[in-house]
Amino acid sequence: MVTSGMSAREVAPEPYKGLDAFGVQDRHIFGGRDKDARAVGELWRTQRVTVLYGASGIGKTSLIQAGVMPRLSAGGLDVLPLGRVSCRSSHPRAALPADDPYTLALLASWSPLEAPTRLARMTVPAFLRGRPARRDAFGAVMRTMLAIDHVEELFLPSRRPQADRDCFFEQLAEVLSTEDGPHLLLSVRADWLTDLLPYVRKLSAPHGEHFRLEALNFDEALEAVTQPVERAGRAFAEGAADRLVNDLIKVRARSDRRRRPEGVEPVQLQVVCRALWNALPAKPGTTDVIQYADAAADEILAEHYRGALGDLAAERFNDDDFGLRTWLRLTFAGRPGRRSTGRRELIRRLGSGRTMAALVKDRLVRADERMGERVYEPAYDRLLEPSRMNGRPTALTRRRPAKGSLRMAEDALCHGELTLAARHGAQALAAPESDDLARAKAQSLLGDVAHEHGCPEEAISHYTRAAQCFDAAGAVAAVSPLLIAIGRLRLALGQPSEAVRELRAAMARVPTDLPIQTDLAWALWHGGHPEAAVGVLDGVLSKEGNNTEALLGRGQILAGLGRAHDALRDLDRAKPLRSPSAKIAHALALAQSGSMDRAQSELAAAMAEAGGHGPVLLYAARVEELSGRMRSAAELAGRAISAAAPALPRHLEPDAQRLAGNL
Repeated sequence: MVTSGMSAREVAPEPYKGLDAFGVQDRHIFGGRDKDARAVGELWRTQRVTVLYGASGIGKTSLIQAGVMPRLSAGGLDVLPLGRVSCRSSHPRAALPADDPYTLALLASWSPLEAPTRLARMTVPAFLRGRPARRDAFGAVMRTMLAIDHVEELFLPSRRPQADRDCFFEQLAEVLSTEDGPHLLLSVRADWLTDLLPYVRKLSAPHGEHFRLEALNFDEALEAVTQPVERAGRAFAEGAADRLVNDLIKVRARSDRRRRPEGVEPVQLQVVCRALWNALPAKPGTTDVIQYADAAADEILAEHYRGALGDLAAERFNDDDFGLRTWLRLTFAGRPGRRSTGRRELIRRLGSGRTMAALVKDRLVRADERMGERVYEPAYDRLLEPSRMNGRPTALTRRRPAKGSLRMAEDALCHGELTLAARHGAQALAAPESDDLARAKAQSLLGDVAHEHGCPEEAISHYTRAAQCFDAAGAVAAVSPLLIAIGRLRLALGQPSEAVRELRAAMARVPTDLPIQTDLAWALWHGGHPEAAVGVLDGVLSKEGNNTEALLGRGQILAGLGRAHDALRDLDRAKPLRSPSAKIAHALALAQSGSMDRAQSELAAAMAEAGGHGPVLLYAARVEELSGRMRSAAELAGRAISAAAPALPRHLEPDAQRLAGNL
């Protein structure tokens, strides 16, 4: 029974998404993009590599998930979930390897139910080989369809070195190289297209297929307005939807400095329609209509952008709404009747790149490309007007709920903004409505921040409190990853005995978890028990013979024990070798086998990334000793003794001192 005063939201699912992207489950309410969905789907189905690009906020994610993927899945193709290259996993970061985050994030998005520790150090080709083939009704193997969204995140200045990006694309090239290999769809913001194209050329000769997604035209926008609400059993009053679309076209035209074809911004359409839907009173029956007063779209958008700007000012600029608006006017305002476009070099020179990135992320500024140059423009022209409110907007004074603070903290952490992540995490922790589960998530996130800051003791403290809160909340499955993280941090601090204790506690909770056993083996090795470590890894590999982490670990330990043949067997099975510790172990095993030229070549590759890694430096010294280069061996051994990232385990110190004595 529907009671008076309830909103439409309370009696039916919302037909409009606002700022959220449409998912696969929303395909029945996703309208206005049928032509684009058909075109992109056909390119993806027939071409090895397809690039979908467009301005920020134009609806690329929604098109793929709600428009393209359902079509191809129904057409006899094996379509994986939409991939991402930034990891938003709740798994503690200290429990995961840091050497290939792009691949781990991608595999986690393709296999969201799999524990990230089981995906760690797995390559894209290995993951796809391990998937059971899907077959159609006639028994034929379906072609695998891969899509990666927000590819621009690979190129952001705060992200990883170029070598990591190159390695990521090399893996994609490998899986695309076979005749029956998967087809790949890459979605990227238009202003990053020129950065992506050199990699696309390597993936697909000569350059892949490109599709630019534009704003909605009148008919498309009208369908996007009317179709969802009709499916919810409601309708717009006669002529109301047409007037709404025309008003949205006028809003975009006011903001348009490029004289583009008239159209509607999908985000603005969703914001306005959601507000109209939520204002609709709920009454029995399905005959209620949505009224639309002329210029209501402008009023709704003005209120929306005022609140969004206020939220951003509160989040990042110490509640300085006036200062943020002033910055916008100085950046974008031009001569009367015209406005300048914020250009990439100017933004960089003024040191305001983070501000602009935040504005783009919150859909306050649109990022696009013009004649090969990155450009920015306000998403709504009246953002440049001074605030007409006396005092600060309500958005600045309301307290954000714990869930909202936690979500913002996770987003900031994902983009490498550690200070902002810590602030929002602390707010989530302090929120009065926080329960044990919310506090556990906040503590775990603060542990991640401390870990990324290089503060292991602080990270251990947060992870320990997170484990206690998860236990109190009954979420016992979340405790083991935290114990793994604590164990790894104890190793980094040179405390192998404590690490063994934490990892044995984790094993007691999840005795079948193989990643925990692999970490336990490393803790035993660091504690001076290499044979015991090999025994643990033997057990892991007896259960899962292709476990990459276990193969890498056993191969490295066996090389140190002088068992070259066995070490090469394991390390060759675990290829490609990406970490310097795996590379130098392979070089040592080659040197022990008499392959000195290959050993020296691999030594050089490992040393380029070694830094202050104690075990890597000692293994390198042993390679040099076997090559007869005693002075170099002594110098490397001396560096190993004084190394701190990580330090040399105590049981290896006598060998290092022996070699250093030759100097």
